[in-house]
Amino acid sequence: MCRFLAYQGEPVFLSDYVCAPAHSLVHQSLHAQEAKTETNGDGFGLGWYGEREMPGLYREIRPAWSDENLRSLCAQVRSRLFFAHVRASTGTATTRANCHPFSHGPHMFMHNGQVGGYGRIKRRIEEMIPDGLYEQRLGTGDSEAIFLAALGQGLAEDPVGAIARVLKAVRGLMSAAGIEEPLRFTAAYTDGESLYAFRWACDAKPPSLYYREGDTGLVVVSEPFDTRREVWTPVPKGCTLVARPGQGTSITCLDEAMARLAA
Repeated sequence: MCRFLAYQGEPVFLSDYVCAPAHSLVHQSLHAQEAKTETNGDGFGLGWYGEREMPGLYREIRPAWSDENLRSLCAQVRSRLFFAHVRASTGTATTRANCHPFSHGPHMFMHNGQVGGYGRIKRRIEEMIPDGLYEQRLGTGDSEAIFLAALGQGLAEDPVGAIARVLKAVRGLMSAAGIEEPLRFTAAYTDGESLYAFRWACDAKPPSLYYREGDTGLVVVSEPFDTRREVWTPVPKGCTLVARPGQGTSITCLDEAMARLAA
């Protein structure tokens, strides 16, 4: 499984969270503690918002721990909203196009999890991507496909509803194909202002996800980057953390949104 970090708040240097902590995301790329694999060396990526509407991206296939450019970039870039991700592939190629985060216009997305039996239903999932968005499909992984399919389902207007619709559809494809492996989905999405963090799995075993609100802003992580476990709150299973500017953070139930679709 991958590891990721999302930040929303006052502008800070990316290095304050991505590189500097004792158990930083860079450290987790080699020594993750709450993932199925300790090493997340199949590439990494950064996405951040500056003075433009669209985020900047830096993605690389080298392991995060061995890229000196990553540390230099993080030491120089300040941002009010950014994503960082270290990748452990679940079967797709290690290419820049498959590294997270993914973006389209002002929208940005990253994922940690798996679509069981993805190779058997890849073409069906890609059919869920509208023609107008399919040209943005640069990689071969399940995460990018889910992101583009969700954009087609109204991710910009209704993030929780769009993700629920896509997960339900993917789960249906898996069932029809007789796939017994789980669908696990822990992810983060932003439109450049609000931040959404999802934690769901069909087998009730979603990858870990935590958050904390500090002096400068909100941090969402796959696993805590320090030893102060008491300041981190797990995102409940089957739920979504929602953080809108000026409205604070709240938890909404993704399970309920999916149940309404099945009713």
